[in-house]
Amino acid sequence: MRHSDFWQRMEAALGPSYAASWARQQTITALDGRTPVEALDAGVDPQRVWRAVHATLELPARER
Repeated sequence: MRHSDFWQRMEAALGPSYAASWARQQTITALDGRTPVEALDAGVDPQRVWRAVHATLELPARER
């Protein structure tokens, strides 16, 4: 998954105005206590970050 795909999924899940804000503020245990933005900046694979976001938000399986 590319970063652009990650952000498209984030915007689809949370809306374009809230996705970036949420990703900068929400720490996720599965990302070692980092926010999604911190994890991406640290080089974590966007697919892994998306899976952690997906689980945190309890999104439907079809959005995985």
